[in-house]
Amino acid sequence: MSKGPGLFSDIGKKAKDLLTKDYITDQKFSVSTYSDTGVAITSTAVKKGGLSAGDVVTQYKYNNTVLDVKFDTESNISTTLTVTDIIPSTKAIASFKLPDYNSGKLEVQYYHYHGTFTTAAALNQSPVVDISATIGTPTIAFGAEAGYETTSGKFSKYTAGVSVNQPDSCASIILGDKGDSIRASYVYNFDQLKKSSAVGEITRRFSTNENTFTVGGSYAVDNLTLVKTKLNNHGKLGAVLQHELIPKSVLTISSEFDTKALDKTPRFGLALALKP
Repeated sequence: MSKGPGLFSDIGKKAKDLLTKDYITDQKFSVSTYSDTGVAITSTAVKKGGLSAGDVVTQYKYNNTVLDVKFDTESNISTTLTVTDIIPSTKAIASFKLPDYNSGKLEVQYYHYHGTFTTAAALNQSPVVDISATIGTPTIAFGAEAGYETTSGKFSKYTAGVSVNQPDSCASIILGDKGDSIRASYVYNFDQLKKSSAVGEITRRFSTNENTFTVGGSYAVDNLTLVKTKLNNHGKLGAVLQHELIPKSVLTISSEFDTKALDKTPRFGLALALKP
């Protein structure tokens, strides 16, 4: 499935991950355990502001099927069932959340050497149908997505994008928000493991004539420590320090502050993930 152009959601994902992933502003602690029978259990506690929450996620893998069940402290039960290759080169994902009986969703993904296609529909009386497609190769891909509201008969969204991937770099342009915004990004990797990278992204919203330019990157200090930073033209500066305490167990420290308002208190985040 990985030999084609990838899903539409993959366009611009590398830049987005570099600029957003691990930039947390809360406190999070998680512990994972695994069994030889294919069962994984992850317990997570999160404190955000003055509120605390927690959840337990159980994952079971068997052949081409993965079942995820999540219980949280708000008495919600979320279930996701993923089945690969029911039909060759396809993946089906069914999800629902209790007690919200209208939260069901079914998604089907189809992969081809020169294109991918996905369709997703909510399982309720007035479903929204999302469709996306890409054509191309692993090097260059063109794609589009749209959301259609069956009740009103109108498009809720439509987006188009293009990406160019090289072994050491990746560039993408996405026209989104029904044509109201355009986002261009570029990622350059300094090593083959892609741990040290630089990224630049510019976004323009036509309705407000607002431009946002963000630069950032990641740097592998050693095999156990990673540093990430980002800065945009509005003066928002963020930094992340990740350190692998023991194999697969990672401590993440994040901070963010406004360089144009140094009197404001910076925001900090802390996460500890323990895995066997």
